[in-house]
Amino acid sequence: MTRQAYDNPQFYLTAPTDCPYLPDRKERKVFTHLVGPNAPALNDVLTQGGFRRSQNIAYRPACEDCRACVSIRVCAQEFKWTKSLKRVWKDNQDLIGTELPPGPSTEQYDLFHEYLNARHTNGGMTEMSPGDYSMMVEDTHVDTAIIEYRQRGPNSFLSGEGEGPLIGVALTDRLCDGLSMVYSFFDHSQTSRSLGTFMILDHIARAQHLGLPYVYLGYWVEGSPKMAYKERFKPQEHLGAQGWERQD
Repeated sequence: MTRQAYDNPQFYLTAPTDCPYLPDRKERKVFTHLVGPNAPALNDVLTQGGFRRSQNIAYRPACEDCRACVSIRVCAQEFKWTKSLKRVWKDNQDLIGTELPPGPSTEQYDLFHEYLNARHTNGGMTEMSPGDYSMMVEDTHVDTAIIEYRQRGPNSFLSGEGEGPLIGVALTDRLCDGLSMVYSFFDHSQTSRSLGTFMILDHIARAQHLGLPYVYLGYWVEGSPKMAYKERFKPQEHLGAQGWERQD
């Protein structure tokens, strides 16, 4: 890889494939590589411009006839708690999220595989091997962490870490203006906890503690039930033709 490739990223366009969110539609993506010493700064700029990261690739939708995918970010410092979100937060105060370097483990992969088989049986990720999962976590040239969620134990007040079985995992990038939740998964059997919602709330709290204004949640797709949960976290901003627009 040459220095020119670091400083002047090349963008590519994928061929049309079936849309995973809306029926009878095709999707295309524009993407570039995030490699080398400028990768963190490039990831910042591209995320602010509506891109998402997957391993060392940054991509965003580039569909010819559809603009349903909308990048959203939560305004962390102004976040408004609803009664239902307060209840989720309270119900999970027995959990601790421990931030670790981006390294995979067998325990993570087992939870990841169980989650996909329970929640995304028709998705392409269900075929991911342990090696594929390792690449998803490790193949990063930006400021990335794994956050593991476990229950509080007898020694947690000393170690600051949870104990016992792994309950949830978030792969998270730290940007200059926020945290970007690249991917998260959890114990699907603990439905009463609303773990997906809790992990977003935990990231909002982390951004507040770090003095960062945003938590990036990827794409919201109007009409897709899979994405409806993202509307719960207000205020938020949606990326439109005129830039980021506030949604209260």
